[in-house]
Amino acid sequence: MDHTGLDLAGKKALVTGASRGIGAAIALTLAKAGADVAITYERSADRAAEVVRGIEALGRRGLAIQADSADAAAVEAAVKQTADAFSGFDILVNNAGIGRGGPLETMSLEDIDALIGVNIRGVVLTIRAAIPLLSDGGRIINIGSCLGERVALPGISVYSMTKSALVSLTRGLSRDLGARGITVNVVQPGSTDTDMNPAEGPNGAAQLAQMALKQFGTPQDIADMVAFLAGPSGRQITGASFTVDGGANA
Repeated sequence: MDHTGLDLAGKKALVTGASRGIGAAIALTLAKAGADVAITYERSADRAAEVVRGIEALGRRGLAIQADSADAAAVEAAVKQTADAFSGFDILVNNAGIGRGGPLETMSLEDIDALIGVNIRGVVLTIRAAIPLLSDGGRIINIGSCLGERVALPGISVYSMTKSALVSLTRGLSRDLGARGITVNVVQPGSTDTDMNPAEGPNGAAQLAQMALKQFGTPQDIADMVAFLAGPSGRQITGASFTVDGGANA
């Protein structure tokens, strides 16, 4: 994708969970395309500040907001702070998410609640807060997982459930918000080389074996899809899922 054009010039975005990895790549890519970008982070203040410096180095306004995505008041405040700081709000990317695994019968209630709290409840509450503030013609992009579409290995039932929930949420909201020209889509990454899931890590070979393309994705692969959906070219795309997984679900 060519980031030299001003496809998102004048737009204002919020990317949740964007102090590193896929979220950071999305934030910087939206800034390259011309948007002012706020990000949320839970604990990594230094890394969040580094992302903001990168946004500002591109000539855009950046803002880092500390917010636990499982905390309703925190996510609602983050949405309002974004709209207030930028005098508007056009693009919401729900990237914040966590992963916990293991057989359901041995999973702790804490882990189950955490997965549901961040991956489903946090997304719903962020969108609820954003809807009244989003401009007509705005964008909501949810970051799911290819494992929400096809459960390719054992021990991830609850995680996969939380990500599949985003698909039906996305479809429903596309109907609810279509009259305002707001599009709602979900991007589903597969194996992506980040510090949370390194290509050279202990599970790398097994993940590659699932894929048609024998290579891990990069955060930029996901960010480019998000930028496409956020820009003018995505104006007629809504209620859709885009799986970027090297063919693991093929």
